[in-house]
Amino acid sequence: MLAVLHAAPSPAAAPCADGVALDVMVASHHIRPTKQLDEFNPGLGVECVFHPEWAATAGYFRNSLDRPSFYAGAIYTPELLHRGWARLGVMGGIISGYNYGRFGVGPHGSTGPVLAPAAMARVGRVGLNFILIPPIPQDHLPFTIGFQARYALR
Repeated sequence: MLAVLHAAPSPAAAPCADGVALDVMVASHHIRPTKQLDEFNPGLGVECVFHPEWAATAGYFRNSLDRPSFYAGAIYTPELLHRGWARLGVMGGIISGYNYGRFGVGPHGSTGPVLAPAAMARVGRVGLNFILIPPIPQDHLPFTIGFQARYALR
């Protein structure tokens, strides 16, 4: 008779094992704009940190064109780019509220991809995210730096 060893199943890993944070979109700065753009962009998002290098993020803000924008994606900050309270990384995902032309989906191509380098400063539970958003030519948006405040709930 063969004995079968049955290992007890390991407990499921918590989905946000390395923390949950609130991101408050505050403002933006447009680099050489060709038209008037709003630089106060209020909004709120959430970050689920499931590994020191990886997080999922989603939220809402009022964009520079005074339109509602929803976003969802991932944040990657490789360990080799962590230096004390500072991190460099990239954010990628989808965002709505802009004219993406042939790259967009949904009504009027208003939802499209985004891939943006980011610098993050964190001290304790608080931090700031600086996000360099690439131009969106169809909406005449130049390179934009987005400013987010961050508060870690756990």
